[in-house]
Amino acid sequence: MGRFAQLRTSLLERSLDGLDRLAQRRGRSASLPAHLTTGLAGEDAAFFYLRRKGYTVVARRWSSGDVPGDVDLIAWHGPVLCFIEVKTRTAHDMTPAEVAVDSHKRATLRRLARRYTRQLPQATMPSVRFDVISVYLVPGEKHEFVHFEAAFGWSEYERQT
Repeated sequence: MGRFAQLRTSLLERSLDGLDRLAQRRGRSASLPAHLTTGLAGEDAAFFYLRRKGYTVVARRWSSGDVPGDVDLIAWHGPVLCFIEVKTRTAHDMTPAEVAVDSHKRATLRRLARRYTRQLPQATMPSVRFDVISVYLVPGEKHEFVHFEAAFGWSEYERQT
């Protein structure tokens, strides 16, 4: 990613953060439970993290409408289509955030990925990867990201290399 693009991404991130803080002070922020607010903040942080790494994010919080669940982020990394689950924590607990992506969540992501790829206009299905990003938004500290590329495959028994 070029210097100008990185500067633009950084400026956009700071602007949105400032607008969120202003809305909170004026009492106009969404009245969501704390855990949902934390999750949305983590997804926003992961979005900008991926942009800085050169990903092209094409969907956020995508759902098919008839399949339960959603995909936090869908992005292209070169020729590879990435389905990304974001897990956010406000502290470093005993268990890492990525542990929360259990077999049920992986199955849901696979179902949604199949649905998403079927709607693409391409004649052949692109290469697909399932990633997990753990975001730690510890108050008073810089955001920390742990990105697991190809965290799991199309089946539970598929071994990632």
